Amino acid sequence: MSSTAITNIATLVTNDPSLGDGSPLGLIQDAALVIDGDRVVWTGESSKAPATDNRVDAGGRAVLPGFVDSHSHLVFAGDRTQEFNARMSGRAYSAGGIRTTVAATRAATDEALEANLTRYLGEALRQGTTTFETKSGYGLTVADESRALRIASAHTDEVTYLGAHIVPPDYAEDPAAYVALVTGEMLDACAPYARWIDVFCEKGAFDGDQARAILTAGKAKGLHPRVHANQLTYGPGVQLAVELDAASADHCTHLTDADVDALADGRTVATLLPGAEFSTRAQWPDARRLLDAGVTVALSTDCNPGSSFTSSVPFCVALAVRDMGMTPDEAVWSATAGGAAALRRDDIGRLTPGARADLILLDAPSHVHLAYRPGVPLVSGVWRRGSREV
Repeated sequence: MSSTAITNIATLVTNDPSLGDGSPLGLIQDAALVIDGDRVVWTGESSKAPATDNRVDAGGRAVLPGFVDSHSHLVFAGDRTQEFNARMSGRAYSAGGIRTTVAATRAATDEALEANLTRYLGEALRQGTTTFETKSGYGLTVADESRALRIASAHTDEVTYLGAHIVPPDYAEDPAAYVALVTGEMLDACAPYARWIDVFCEKGAFDGDQARAILTAGKAKGLHPRVHANQLTYGPGVQLAVELDAASADHCTHLTDADVDALADGRTVATLLPGAEFSTRAQWPDARRLLDAGVTVALSTDCNPGSSFTSSVPFCVALAVRDMGMTPDEAVWSATAGGAAALRRDDIGRLTPGARADLILLDAPSHVHLAYRPGVPLVSGVWRRGSREV
């Protein structure tokens, strides 16, 4: 292993409020950062950087923690261009569109699914994502769900079993039997490959009682809950997530005051997914309301072929600032430290001694440019586990 100092950083985002300017981002101006192996071992003023084996001149640009994309659906096949085109012409989004991807995914080979996955992971990496979570949910049979998780687990530790995405057409007349499958044979086959269990708790998918049964069964197998909650309508998903100490309640678009209070009083992170609202012309989540209540908020892409076909966290940061009431500082924190919190990780999402050396170099002097210059490919360098990959 060798040590590397990145010097001449205009603005370093550490996400440690004890450093730099004392803000939640812990901004250090004219900064340097030292990597030894796969860890950050020092941060501070550039003029005080210790001797190292290698030096990289940041050239007066900003350095941030790598983005933590804590919600994606990347093991799939097929394309839903026609559905998107029709929706943009006036047809409302509904959960049933998932069935199109299920058919294509079931028909795909393992090799095709993995090639698709790695393609989108490469896209995300070039845009600064260094940690990602991804789910099953497009197979909905024992064999197809377990193979999706097996393929995903070769690329990330953050793998989520989402057998409860929708009730597939072959169980349309007997949803109780499908819940029994998801909590029984399918769970047994999938649990060895997953860290998390998720459920789409929504009208047209699974109700509160079904969701509780599914998540409770997963917990008994050692999987920790996450919940697709309150995306399309008001419902029980958010409060169920808090009740079961889920790591995150994802979407959180339609919230009552009781939902917000529950999130504020619990450990569950509200993960907001602005790409979904952008791609469905739906109501934006009110991030300002959540933040003002003291809720921990994460930002993620929800990358999937139906409702949010983007792998770009910078795009989601810009949307959150423009349309969800977040400041640039809050959006960047939520896309880094917030994502780490949604995965219950303390080794990523920050750039302080002991953290994993996952970081991005922007072709800009400040993190604010992510919202200030939307759509511009500002990420010019990416280090993951201490090695430069972009």
